[in-house]
Amino acid sequence: MSVEEVKNEEIELVVITGMSGAGKTVAVQSFEDMGFFCVDNLPPALMPKFIDLVKNSGGKMQKVALVIDLRGREFFDQLFEIINSISLETKITPKILFLDAEDEALVKRYKETRRSHPLSDNTAPLAGITAERDMLDELRGAAQLIIDTTGLKPLQLKERILEYFSTDAKETFHVRLLSFGFKHGLPIDADLVFDVRFLPNPHYVEHMRPQTGLDKEVSDYVLKWDETKKFIEKLEDFLKYMLPHYKREGKSQLIIAIGCTGGKHRSVTLAEYFQKSLEQFDYQTYVTHRDVEKGRLEK
Repeated sequence: MSVEEVKNEEIELVVITGMSGAGKTVAVQSFEDMGFFCVDNLPPALMPKFIDLVKNSGGKMQKVALVIDLRGREFFDQLFEIINSISLETKITPKILFLDAEDEALVKRYKETRRSHPLSDNTAPLAGITAERDMLDELRGAAQLIIDTTGLKPLQLKERILEYFSTDAKETFHVRLLSFGFKHGLPIDADLVFDVRFLPNPHYVEHMRPQTGLDKEVSDYVLKWDETKKFIEKLEDFLKYMLPHYKREGKSQLIIAIGCTGGKHRSVTLAEYFQKSLEQFDYQTYVTHRDVEKGRLEK
């Protein structure tokens, strides 16, 4: 590659941020494994100077990941403004990866590690977590990628990051279908949520109750009804219209959550259906069934 080609090559910049205790250490290790030049806890005020260094590196730092969190909170208020400024650079495409988790999971992690939350001021971790959510609300809304790490093991988080950022990925825009049960709580990282509790429920067919939407008999039952067919027709039309707009807006992912009562039958069936449906329109699509195992344990 010539010097001129190096100068013209676009720089990939990922800002890793989010809730304290949500997995930023695992995330930065994942980016290191992908060959990114990584910096942990860079004060936001130093980002413009660091970006100048990257641009003048002669192509040695074309992929960069920065971890920025509340350890540098005296500079943190500047972060959003600085990222907007960097986004005006013609050869730099900044993306925000926001790691989140439910409050209960974060409190448990702090108790297990015996660490104090950076905003807790010697009070219970939950007070610091609540204050941090308020501080990060605007930044979370601007993120191209939000990952809820509540139920993820470190290896699963690494796999999720590889899905979106590996240079081997076929697309930069991904759709994740997420089935869930309303009685287990709403997913905190969903972009769109659809409630399918109005559809006929296999739970009330006794021999289907132990099965899930991954079983053909249950899937056939859910999909045979006119209500289901009409819902699929309308939602497919809606998504065909919406997805190109989300993609054009620069999002790296769109999480579409489909919920039924327990997250075992109807939501699982429809998440599986729409994964296959969207792949026909050339969207790289993944499916996750958050509560299907919980459903198997129900009496």
